[in-house]
Amino acid sequence: MRPLEGIRVVSIEQAVAAPFCTSRLADAGAEVIKIERPEGDFARGYDDAAKGQSSYFVWLNRGKTSVTLDLVSPGGEAELARLIADADIVVQNLKRGALERLGFDFDRLTKDDPKLICCSISGYGENGPMADRKAYDLLVQAESGLCSITGGPSEPSRVGISLVDIATGATAHSAILEALVRRGATGKGANISISMFDVMADWLTVPLLNHEGGRTPRRIGMAHPSIAPYGVFTARDGMQILLSVQSDREWKKLCAIFLGAPDLGTDPRFATNVARMERRAETDALVAEGFARRSGEEAMAALIEADVALAAVNDMAGLSVHPHLRRISVDTPNGPVSYPAPAPVWQDDTPEYGPVPALKPLER
Repeated sequence: MRPLEGIRVVSIEQAVAAPFCTSRLADAGAEVIKIERPEGDFARGYDDAAKGQSSYFVWLNRGKTSVTLDLVSPGGEAELARLIADADIVVQNLKRGALERLGFDFDRLTKDDPKLICCSISGYGENGPMADRKAYDLLVQAESGLCSITGGPSEPSRVGISLVDIATGATAHSAILEALVRRGATGKGANISISMFDVMADWLTVPLLNHEGGRTPRRIGMAHPSIAPYGVFTARDGMQILLSVQSDREWKKLCAIFLGAPDLGTDPRFATNVARMERRAETDALVAEGFARRSGEEAMAALIEADVALAAVNDMAGLSVHPHLRRISVDTPNGPVSYPAPAPVWQDDTPEYGPVPALKPLER
């Protein structure tokens, strides 16, 4: 028996944030009924990379039942009411107030069914000066200040994935699970609101506190803002390796084994991280010399011998054939698609992943 078997979820969802949340509920065994507009979730048209289908949709909608409803029609409203009446959980990420205007006020829903768990995902929450503003992933990356600390020195940049949407979906997922635990103990449901902006503000606590403490973060590409040496170095054959020295003890071992200069490990100009940050350019130049006289494979071997953390600077071609990548295969209307497996590994169970649904009208 999977953890959420017997739980029914009705999700009026689109795009990424809510589908991410409900895909994880479906993975855990919940019955997820995905409500789509008659023309379908617009994420179905984001690209055609997965056997002619949207990579986003194939990733985030496995294991769900998809039904189309015109919610502004009397029939659509009646069908949605019928579905919600049998639900344990209702999730939605429509524009703020959209469901309320259709007569599905979450306060009323939870009053009618005190055990119902409702989760509403929006850009800026239910209240506040920007509550009615449209919000998408990159817009919130910019508004929250995330872009200001992402990228190289010359200009801000977006994070290369839909980080805000994914983080918001994961936050909603954890909040719903907490509500289920509480309901199991008390019988009480919940009305939860998740704001994309709030999620990002929470995740940006460390750079914000540094700014308010007088140390506004600067964009420094793939270097670390407060640790040295921690950045990308190029080996003799052009291979790029990200090196991370987390402690002064590791610095001593790097100097002795990789640089062949043990005296640098105790040299007061470099012996502490504070000192190395003050002389970051000199520190990086010393480490770069060690890379310049080795091939990439030789450099990695020497760093491993020194017990220093490292990573190859990969791209998607590298990830595609990475020896550590776990995959699953999911059925779709156009055939099986293979992609990375969810991170949790259950030692006593083998998860099952349902198919990606085609777009079809509700069957009764």
